[in-house]
Amino acid sequence: MVVPGSPRNFDKFFTREEMNLQEEREPEVEALPGERWFPEESSFAEEIREHWGDWGVASEVNPLKAVLMRRPGEEIEDFDYKKFRFRTGIDPIKFREQHDRLADIYREQGIKVYYVKEQRRDRPNAVFMRDLVFMTPEGAIIARPAMSSRRGEERYAAQALARIGVPILKTVNGSGVFEGANALWVDRKTVILATGSRTNREGFEQVARELERIGVENILPMQIPYGHAHIDGLLNFASHDTAMIHAPQVPYDVCSYLRKAGIKLLEAPSRTEVRETLGINFVAIKPGLVVQPEGNPRCRELLEGNGVEVITVDLSEILKGWGAVHCLTAFLKRD
Repeated sequence: MVVPGSPRNFDKFFTREEMNLQEEREPEVEALPGERWFPEESSFAEEIREHWGDWGVASEVNPLKAVLMRRPGEEIEDFDYKKFRFRTGIDPIKFREQHDRLADIYREQGIKVYYVKEQRRDRPNAVFMRDLVFMTPEGAIIARPAMSSRRGEERYAAQALARIGVPILKTVNGSGVFEGANALWVDRKTVILATGSRTNREGFEQVARELERIGVENILPMQIPYGHAHIDGLLNFASHDTAMIHAPQVPYDVCSYLRKAGIKLLEAPSRTEVRETLGINFVAIKPGLVVQPEGNPRCRELLEGNGVEVITVDLSEILKGWGAVHCLTAFLKRD
């Protein structure tokens, strides 16, 4: 008989006995095995401490445990202060001494201080580390500075983070511009994110997408007014329920959200202190304890009158670069 399904021109015929014999000779082909294992379905945040180190930030006020700073090196020795947007020329020795004093205050409070040890020779603004790094619960977002005279600083911040084992989640790229001082944690689910001269819409969207990917549910947009650079000169948190603001320059929608969240808004009483001595540019060591630049008696009095303990530090030389405590400090770990 003809084997069913044979081609029309196949003219060989087999008996049933011959077909059975042929089948007996063909070996059994085993099925390919499956992987026989399954991936660990835990989150990155749950394992960051085990595999990378004790890093992560989702607050501006939870107890501060580790920071990244840049002790000024040869880049502040001789530079054109106008080109780099300093107020005046500086005394490099005094500049470093004041920076060292802030780092000592952190250490006295049990905070680990890490340094960016390498930097470009022509980047005196690199001391302002908050602009270069915004830390999240899962790692760092590396900024892309707006000023051409600051571009490239972020490379050395990234190198320092890699050296100590901090994961880098995102480096702002393409046409995006973003500086870390234009993002502020309200709580684990909420971040204030600003646009202005130092953060454009593309940078905003890149950072917002990354924050949403790691569980941030509320992005509060804030427009930085012309003539200002960052959020931390206009709004800052001293505790979970207390913030200081430069009232004429913080949008109503942001203030309204914070008030509805139960946060008391302290209106800085002196425009001079806000603009000249950066009274809002402080860092919370823990809820209700902040480090603030000297020369802000009215802002300090208002904070202390509302239950906030204030440590002051002389940053008169560093203020010539339009930065203070918060600008100098990239947070790496808050409990």
